[in-house]
Amino acid sequence: MGFAPVVAPSQGTFKRGFGYGFGGALGAGTVLLGLSVVGSLLTMATFAGIGALVDGATTPSADGTSYETVWGSDDASKTLRAIDVRGAIMAGGDQGMGLTQATYGYEVADTIDQMTKEDADGLVLRMDTPGGTINGSRAIGEAVIRYKERTGHKVVAVVEGMSASGGMFAMAPADKIIADHGTLVGSIGVISGPFQQYKDVKAVDGGLLGGGVTTTGGITSEYISQGKGKDFGNPYRAMTPEERKVWTDGLAAEYAGFTSWVAQHRKIPEATIRNDLGAHIFDPETAKKKGLVDEVLGRDEAYREAAKANGLDPADTRLEASTMPGFLNSLLGAEARIYGQAPAATAEKGQAVRITSVICTGSPQVLAWNGPTTQFCGR
Repeated sequence: MGFAPVVAPSQGTFKRGFGYGFGGALGAGTVLLGLSVVGSLLTMATFAGIGALVDGATTPSADGTSYETVWGSDDASKTLRAIDVRGAIMAGGDQGMGLTQATYGYEVADTIDQMTKEDADGLVLRMDTPGGTINGSRAIGEAVIRYKERTGHKVVAVVEGMSASGGMFAMAPADKIIADHGTLVGSIGVISGPFQQYKDVKAVDGGLLGGGVTTTGGITSEYISQGKGKDFGNPYRAMTPEERKVWTDGLAAEYAGFTSWVAQHRKIPEATIRNDLGAHIFDPETAKKKGLVDEVLGRDEAYREAAKANGLDPADTRLEASTMPGFLNSLLGAEARIYGQAPAATAEKGQAVRITSVICTGSPQVLAWNGPTTQFCGR
């Protein structure tokens, strides 16, 4: 039999062979490393979800939203879903940059509308708001009505600080309203403004450190416009009687809708709301006497009452609330906020926070709001 001669490879051949082999190994190793990292992330996310299920701290849903137990036992067989209405109520993100704390009424309504009978055994609105826009507030209230009709479950509103004006609008259709001790409830009214007028303007300082208006006489300013009342709200002229009547009539229409809404859902005569309650805000005991709330209870007792309202055993019921998006959801582009809650405005590139929300900019708008906006607008 013959033997093939063994020929040593040339240096160039060896280099090429080594390069191909090393390059292929390096490339394969890089791919494997990448897959390993992705696999580890997915594994960590999976085990995190499993661990959460085992520990009962959070429960991921089919759409990726996670919920945490905020009251009751983690292993309770019955569940109440908590929806927070905190801070100023805006309709949606298109109404300007967020405040220090705010709720998007349309998003809250969407969340409630997506809830099925099987998702939870009842709904709890956790209220702490001075009110806000009428459309955002009403959107929540109408979603509550649809939820009750769709599921047959009860809705309980728990006031955990304040529920004024738009907050009253949003929670009025609840089957039961419970106020915690020391809270504030009421302010059934609408407000708009501010409308400013500078008489006998002498100078306007628009410098970097200025911004004042001197009104001792001399220089005046006016807007030139087309369309009657187009410059309504111009601070350099007085409001005409006709403009005042048109705007007041608009306020009256919104107020009539507000009082009718509360009268219908709280079973309080509309005349009582207009002539007795007015736009005053009340302590919880007074609010109970006047029919604005049903009970005055501490937090734990209020949640127990919410369970009982839905025919549930409080000892076997837990209250769950949405949590911030997890690592994987954030990696996939989820916003760092709970859906329905507006992200707080933050400073950018060394510039001070500039709030552009319709509630803070001072543009003439009808609001269901109580008190100053400074605590939410940051000024």
